[in-house]
Formats: sequence, structure tokens, C-alpha cells
Amino acid sequence: MTDLKIRKMDFAFEDYDVPFLWNENNPAWSSMTNAISFLAIGFEKMIVKACMEAKPLFTDPEAAAESDAFMRQEGQHSTGHRQHVRGLIRRYPGLQETLDAVIAEFDKLTAEKSLKYRLAYTADLEATFTPVFKLMLDNEDTLFAPGDDRVASLFIWHFVEEVEHRSSGLIIFNSLVGSDLYRMRMAPSIFRHVMKVIRIASAGFNKHVPKEDRQVDAMAMFATYRWEKRLRELLPVSSWPDEGPMNRGFGKLPMREQLTALNGVIRSQLPKHDPAHEKLPALADVWFRRYEDGYDVTRWYTAESAGAN
Repeated sequence: MTDLKIRKMDFAFEDYDVPFLWNENNPAWSSMTNAISFLAIGFEKMIVKACMEAKPLFTDPEAAAESDAFMRQEGQHSTGHRQHVRGLIRRYPGLQETLDAVIAEFDKLTAEKSLKYRLAYTADLEATFTPVFKLMLDNEDTLFAPGDDRVASLFIWHFVEEVEHRSSGLIIFNSLVGSDLYRMRMAPSIFRHVMKVIRIASAGFNKHVPKEDRQVDAMAMFATYRWEKRLRELLPVSSWPDEGPMNRGFGKLPMREQLTALNGVIRSQLPKHDPAHEKLPALADVWFRRYEDGYDVTRWYTAESAGAN
């Protein structure tokens, strides 16, 4: 049986204004993670619907139990990110348009794509999370610690639970589909869709969040956008509006660690990949231990400084 735990969190985003620039030391990282919140709401809604649709199809009770626990964890993540995004929308009402557009992309996927495809989508994307989130969590002292504690705590919780259920997407896919060839064939369209959604969120940030609040061009995470903008700036008759610096969220992280994460992402899409064997971020073990000890993980940094244990 699955050993996943369902942890309900309240980050009290209703109690205070939620800053867009939640880590002032790294505006690009703030924008990038805000886009993850928007993506998570639509993606996790799709996951829940797919797991519900798959429920009567399981013949393996252990896979069925894994799917149920996975769905329930993802439902909690969606709730947390909805609270975060509602806080951003209170401050920037136009972002409701952006959220609606992101959710519509996943609703369209659910309506138009087969369950087989949506399970491959989940398995492929979830498989990338352990190497990517390890990069983030291994650098928590610069990416998370200097920022707003509630927002930082939301993402740390989400990312360590993604590490916890790192095998779930593939377990479900293998139980009901079981074709590495199909999963690999679908990967290009899956990741095009992911990047399309992130672009929708990022373009919405540029449109609805003032530059002085963003302090960065939210589209700068896309290499094609950076190249095109620089090319246009060389032309005497054509230029783009100045949306802010073209910084990258990982710009100051060690290049070796970034390349290790990239290698892990590529490896995650290969046949017979087993996320259970991935190297895990040390912070995940610390988080799980503190949670079991009753530590207030919704205030990861301020609770610690207050002497909680």
C-alpha cells in the first residue's frame, strides 16, 4: 500500500497582502514561482479529474491506492496555490483573466485528449520534478530564505511532497497504459503545452502587474523571447516596450548544479526510468522530520527563529 500522507495546510494568505515580488533579492525567481502557482492550479485540477476517471479501470489494488493518495495530495496542493493566487488577484485584479486562461488550457486538454494521453502527461511532467526541485531545495538559502515566509513555506511544502510522491505518476501510467514508447512519443507535445501555459501566466504578469512591482520582464525565462527581443532592439524601426530587466531565476545558481538538474530531466523521460532511485534533496528529510515533530511548517523560517521545534 502507498505510504503517502495527506497534509492539510493553511498559509494564512487571507490575513495579509501577498506580494508579487516575494523574494526581493531575486525578482526573476519570484515571477517564475508565481507562474508555477498558476500552472499548479490547472495541472492539478486535470490530475484529479484523470485519477477519478481512471478509478474504475485499476486491476492492481496497490496502484489504485497510490492513485487515490496521489490525487488527494495534489488536491491539497491546488488548494494552497489557489489561496496564494487569490492573494495576488486581490492586489492585481487583472490576474483573474490570466488564471482563467491557464485553467481553460487544462480544461481543454481534459475535454479533447484521451485518458491515456493525460496519464502520460502526468507521468512525464511529474518525473521531471525531482531533479528540478532538488536544484531549488538544495539552494533554499538563496531562493527561499530571504523571501516572504508564507510564500516560501508554500513552495517548500509543495516541492518536498512532489519528491515524496515522485513515483506516483509513473506507477499509475504503468498500471493502466504501460508503454514507454507512447510516453516518449507524447513528451514533445506535453512539454510544448507546459511551456505554453507558463507563457500565458508570464505574459499576464507583464500585462497586469506594474513593472515597478515585478522589477523584471516576466517573459525573460524564455530563451526565444530573450533572443527575439535583443534582435529587435538592434533594428532602428522596431522595438519592444521596456518590461524590465531580462534576468533569470536560476542566474546565480552554480552552473554545475543546473546542468545536473538538466541531465536529470532528460534522464526522467527515458524508458524504464524509476524516480525511486533519484538523488533527493536533503531538505526534504528535514521537512518531513520537523512536520512529524509538530513544527509549524507553514512558517518555515519565522517559526524556527521564534524557537519552535
